[in-house]
Amino acid sequence: MDTSESSKDSGPGTHEEAPAAQPPNRRGWRRWTMDTRPLRRPAYRRLWSSTIVTAVGSQLTAVAVPKQIYDITGSSAWVGYASLAGLLPLVVFALWGGAIADSMDRRKLLLVTNTGIAVTSLLFWAQAVGGLDSVLVLMVLLALQQAFFGLNSPARNASIARLVPAEELPAANALGSTVMQTGLVAGPLLAGALIPVIGLPELYLIDALALCVTVWAVVRLPALPPLTDGPSKRAGWREVAAGFRYISVHKVLLLSFLADIIAMVFGMPRALFPQLAAQTYAPYGEGLALGLLFAAIPIGAVIGGLMSGTFSRARRHGLMVIVAVAAWGAAITGFGLSTSLWVAVAFLAAAGIADMVSMVFRGAILLSAATDEMRGRMQGVFTVVVVGGPRLADVLHGTVGSLFGPRAAVAGGGLLVIAAVLGLAAVTPALRRYTI
Repeated sequence: MDTSESSKDSGPGTHEEAPAAQPPNRRGWRRWTMDTRPLRRPAYRRLWSSTIVTAVGSQLTAVAVPKQIYDITGSSAWVGYASLAGLLPLVVFALWGGAIADSMDRRKLLLVTNTGIAVTSLLFWAQAVGGLDSVLVLMVLLALQQAFFGLNSPARNASIARLVPAEELPAANALGSTVMQTGLVAGPLLAGALIPVIGLPELYLIDALALCVTVWAVVRLPALPPLTDGPSKRAGWREVAAGFRYISVHKVLLLSFLADIIAMVFGMPRALFPQLAAQTYAPYGEGLALGLLFAAIPIGAVIGGLMSGTFSRARRHGLMVIVAVAAWGAAITGFGLSTSLWVAVAFLAAAGIADMVSMVFRGAILLSAATDEMRGRMQGVFTVVVVGGPRLADVLHGTVGSLFGPRAAVAGGGLLVIAAVLGLAAVTPALRRYTI
């Protein structure tokens, strides 16, 4: 590890279980498949197994809310307003939730927040069954749900470093990210199939029941109190500000955030998918083209996760991030230049694979380069970056695409990603030298 840029926890109690011995070299096809070593650890296995259920369940609600709002209003604008209604609580509570996660037992925080998300899903179900047809109620519930999620996400992600040893962090991130990406594909497909059969209210109820599995898994986790001794910490905005100061001092953390911002802001072209489907790929069928464009990146990410044995044991985490972001930019450039739908989908799937590699190693850097007392706050900032980057990209690509055309905007954005990340790597060696 690059000790000049960060420090790592040491001593008793850093992990809940003793590190495993070096695994034997895998031979044949097993060398290419997902590294499942973290699943040998019961605590991590429980947390990961619950994610399998909730990854799909959460997407049922993610589809049901905009569908219900559109059914009530007949307006896509209201669907967009509802999305914004959930953004501010998510940003605020993710930052604050990171500070809370650093000041108390993370297991207790996960219990409270997962229970809160489950209760919110039950309230979604109740309003749908009661036929309230109120957009205001839906927006309030969505804001409440996103606030709980903002509190939950930093604690959940920061806990992983206490459940698996440092050398297994990339594999643990690959396992978790693959499940979440699978949910992004399977959840909407399942929602589309179930709505005509059982209706919207039952989608909310299924999500609430799935969250009960997560609550049970959290109950069975070991206690995860702060590792440092001393009086109980505060979790105010002064502590949030301390987290940002910590990032500014530890360059590798700042650079990992910048790499993600570069990739997402310049290279996430989803705002242009409807226009491309209606114009460039219209001969293939607008509906088919739009569905494939939205599904291609998550499908590629799932493929990357399933084949993560090819990269998860790499030790040069910083270099892997740089290569992955540059590969993302190259794939997005290829997508922008494509006139064939199938070639375009192939490039987007390749971008999804690159994004999976980037997610795995950026997550590992955040967990290994930060001390345990700061991990919650780092994960809070990470959540804000992950949420905010694509939304900024929607504005940027939508504006540039309307001025210069969607294909030029996409290809130009991909080239900017490559230039920016290589420039970042050239002028700031901390990221490319970071090794664990």
